[in-house]
Amino acid sequence: MGSSVVSVILAGVGYLGNDIWLASTQWLLVAAVLALFGVYCKQSA
Repeated sequence: MGSSVVSVILAGVGYLGNDIWLASTQWLLVAAVLALFGVYCKQSA
């Protein structure tokens, strides 16, 4: 879940005009996948 927050922050930085490795929309997709994976891991534990 923490890494999904970092991805959202990187998406915000990319939105301001300075893309870091991926475009901001791609960072939002990465954040969604990481959040879903975090929820899945939390439920299975």
